[in-house]
Amino acid sequence: MKRLLSTLGCAFVLAVSPAALAQGFPTKPIRIIVTYPPGGGADLMARLIAPKMSEALGQPVVVENKAGASGQIGAGEVARAAPDGYTLMLDAANYAVNPSLYPKLPYDPAKAFAPIGVLALYPNMLVVTPSFAPKNVKELVDLAKSKPGTVAFASSGNGSAQHLAGELFKQKAGVDLQHIPYKGGGPAMNDVMGGQVPVFFANVASGMGHVKGGKLRAMALTGSKRIAALPDLPTMAEAGVPGYEVYEWNGIFAPAGTPAPVIAKLAEAVQKAMASPEIRERVATLGGEIAPQGPKEAEKFIREQTEMWAKVVKAGNVKVD
Repeated sequence: MKRLLSTLGCAFVLAVSPAALAQGFPTKPIRIIVTYPPGGGADLMARLIAPKMSEALGQPVVVENKAGASGQIGAGEVARAAPDGYTLMLDAANYAVNPSLYPKLPYDPAKAFAPIGVLALYPNMLVVTPSFAPKNVKELVDLAKSKPGTVAFASSGNGSAQHLAGELFKQKAGVDLQHIPYKGGGPAMNDVMGGQVPVFFANVASGMGHVKGGKLRAMALTGSKRIAALPDLPTMAEAGVPGYEVYEWNGIFAPAGTPAPVIAKLAEAVQKAMASPEIRERVATLGGEIAPQGPKEAEKFIREQTEMWAKVVKAGNVKVD
């Protein structure tokens, strides 16, 4: 009888311990490791949500940048962290691309992390040199089909978000464009404004000012709907390339094995943060939209993104430097 009671007691403790852990969580500061340098989109999102998460959780939420290797360095550190909810990762869309580009990652992307949520979706936009002859996407496609391989598009480097957006455009529109990789988005955009390369898939936030200032001409958004900041700009589907939908996005993750009740508590704090008027206004100003997704929805979205980019990388034979 004593052994039975002991067994039952252990079973009870095991059954309630995750919930008990969540009730007491957090009892110390939480770190959000951003896998990219300060000043970028991922860093911006982390620093926007950290104070709001801190309010919801009652503990400081500290942002640290661990940049390098397209997010691999920071991701590797989080993958090795204790699965207790005190070390989180804020990553970008490359999280779904890296498994296809890098055969040997310092973690298993399918098993190393537990998604907490996707924060926001940011469409890119197809922009061209103002003097470029085609005036819309249809004319661009017609030109590219009439002269295969002669129309070029710039990107911030092989395997970058802009490169992959261009590869998907090639595949969906059935055209052959020449890829010109640069060492960074700034130099690429400068050369498009200067007319050295005619086409670029720009981040809305960084390209909008140049479009409004006449230094770039926008042809289409890569998202599924128009944005308030550029209401006259059609989506790619509206412009004649159905099935084309590309976003830059930010997701927040915990190490795999973090108890589900802790994940749920963190997800609730994230959702409260993203619901705040200040963050909603800031995201809209940058041309994005809030992604009200919990852990299950985030897991599905990220899986679909990973599968989509794997097909694009394979079909385009995309290689990194």
